[in-house]
Amino acid sequence: MEITDIIKKGIITEKSVMLQNTTTPKGEVVPRYTFEVALEANKHEIRMAVEYLFGVKVVRVNTIRMPGKAQMLRTRKGIYHKEARPWKKAVVTLAPGQTIAELQA
Repeated sequence: MEITDIIKKGIITEKSVMLQNTTTPKGEVVPRYTFEVALEANKHEIRMAVEYLFGVKVVRVNTIRMPGKAQMLRTRKGIYHKEARPWKKAVVTLAPGQTIAELQA
């Protein structure tokens, strides 16, 4: 798998923006960024991809598999059910003092 195929897009929500400015008990800011990644990608590949694409030092990678949610479509012909595809989310913790300018909100 190529590095550009591992990271699909960055996720910017209220919760992910709050994670960008988390502080440790010592008072130092530890930025965390959220990405949608390929289902087959593991933590080592995600770490290498973020370091290569954004030029930052990654301290930790946490991954979460998100299940597809059921969707229902009502039409004149009847009700159709379809399942969305599952996806994988990665929360990447950077070294203190580093940021990714493209994902700053």
